[in-house]
Amino acid sequence: MINYDKLYIGGRWTEPAKTELLEVRSPHDRSLVGLAAEATAPDVDRAVAAAREAFDEGPWPLMTPAERQEVVTRFRDLYAERAEEIADLTTAENGSARWFTGWTASALSQQTDAFLRAAAAMKWEEEMDRTDETAGRVLVRREPVGVVAAVIPWNAPHQSALVKMVPALLAGCTVVLKSSPENALVTLLLGEIFTEAGVPEGVVSVLPADRETSEYLISHPGIDKIAFTGSTRAGQTIASIAGRQLKRVSLELGGKSAAIVREDADLDALVEGLKFLSFANNAEACVAHTRILVHRSRYDEAVAKLKDLIESLTVGDPFAADTFIGPMVRADQQQRVRSYIETGIREGARLVTGGPEVPEGLEGGYYVKPTLFADVDNSMRIAQEEIFGPVLVVIPFDDDDQAVRIANDSPYGLGGGVWTADETRALEIARRIRTGTFSVNGAPFSLDAPFGGFKNSGIGREFGAVGLTQYIEYKTIAV
Repeated sequence: MINYDKLYIGGRWTEPAKTELLEVRSPHDRSLVGLAAEATAPDVDRAVAAAREAFDEGPWPLMTPAERQEVVTRFRDLYAERAEEIADLTTAENGSARWFTGWTASALSQQTDAFLRAAAAMKWEEEMDRTDETAGRVLVRREPVGVVAAVIPWNAPHQSALVKMVPALLAGCTVVLKSSPENALVTLLLGEIFTEAGVPEGVVSVLPADRETSEYLISHPGIDKIAFTGSTRAGQTIASIAGRQLKRVSLELGGKSAAIVREDADLDALVEGLKFLSFANNAEACVAHTRILVHRSRYDEAVAKLKDLIESLTVGDPFAADTFIGPMVRADQQQRVRSYIETGIREGARLVTGGPEVPEGLEGGYYVKPTLFADVDNSMRIAQEEIFGPVLVVIPFDDDDQAVRIANDSPYGLGGGVWTADETRALEIARRIRTGTFSVNGAPFSLDAPFGGFKNSGIGREFGAVGLTQYIEYKTIAV
């Protein structure tokens, strides 16, 4: 059993204000994975004070960009050495299938490399070309935004953490990471790697905590910038707090992404692509393609193939080699997904496969059946609201214009895609969809490219050079 009985505050392992340890249990069988310290308001005060001092008085913001890059490079290498351990612990804590956590832990080195490339190419101070004869010399500096509160969800703990922490650190910021209780163990493990990498004292804190403590952190006067990944509802609360206090904020929120399947689509390629685009990480993913819009001429064929796909996915012990979908992370999340399935039935959608029952033999964990609905109207709740579980809805359309209207008829705008043999038409459609990311025939995204959403899917962007600029203030100096 793993035991983290101290919090990582300002680079030091520190006794928490709350003496009772948090029990972290497996969503597969409720067995005890480990015990962890849980942060409360006094711990937040200490972490913010350490971060504030490290930013205002410490060496980190004053180091050269190259020196900070050297430390982050060491962190990347040390992280890679522990990737298998991290993948195992993530699977144990949140139930993500081991194939997924293994892939994610390995891919995070590539994510960090993209930020390192962006930092190396960034012009941290430059003199502008003189075009105004009345002006003197003008220097433009890119400086760190300050103390960052990074608040992350449970579904992809290290990806969500490092996509904020790495660019913040490269920019010269100090960071207080607030993780969910479900991932207390694997996020506290990050403290060990940051220490070994040589991050100076005060620069990084890791605080597993509940929502009340999270709100205390983001409201803290010592915080300059909030970087959040999570639900749209929580993002709205954070945005309102940031607005009142004029804090910088970036929000990566929910989604209800649409995959448009034109009449000339390769349905076998579609099904293979949606296996990962729709169901990776137990379908507990904001960017999952969960609305499948199919041209009416291919509708029945597509529904049949999607049914075969879903029924082929092995659900069970997330450590098993053949498991594709593990349990939902908590009992309330399991009940949320099951209730949406019941809602779809009441709304009149056709249940093709799956259903609200717990899979047979898996009653001891938080499992749900992967479910497919057909004959769905886009106005139904199961087509408009983010379910955050393995539930797909299939909606027919008659032409490209109607498909675009349906895809855009959503409060969200995070992802989506089109499947077609006609690249020209694909790009025409892609340019009309109001989302931050969009793929043609399931093409993978570059980690150097910006990621984020339109509408209720968020504010700001992550990844690469654009993600790095989210942690930068611009200063103009006239000489």
